[in-house]
Amino acid sequence: MSSAALIVALVVGLVALASGGWGLWLWWRFDARSSYWIAVRFTQLGALALALLAAAVWIDGEKPASWLFWLYSLMPVGISLIAEQLRLIAAEQVLERRGLSGAAEVADLDEAGQRGVVREIVRREIGVMATAAMVIAFLALRVTVERGGL
Repeated sequence: MSSAALIVALVVGLVALASGGWGLWLWWRFDARSSYWIAVRFTQLGALALALLAAAVWIDGEKPASWLFWLYSLMPVGISLIAEQLRLIAAEQVLERRGLSGAAEVADLDEAGQRGVVREIVRREIGVMATAAMVIAFLALRVTVERGGL
């Protein structure tokens, strides 16, 4: 189980690092690519796989030397859930900042104004998810360090 923990944690860490780096690059460039969301979902699946691995370690009866193994293994799922909630709030924040009450008022804007609102919302969402991916990468790679105690 020890080698499985290392392999899964490394793969999750690298996928999350790549996803986070790509997201930060897209955020920086104001670039909204729909393919980025596939990378985000792979990162979230990796976080789930890491939590399931921790459950398998617990069921198998192995006792890591440090409680940090559990924290680093389970926390990425929580980070993913929090990031999704923040992503949902992004649209509300952008609309509120622009003095718009909802989609109906956005529809009243000219085409350039509508694109601006949508672009700002997507940029904010990408920033949130890229940050979450970087945190997940850190936690997953920390599992590889803590895994030594398995």
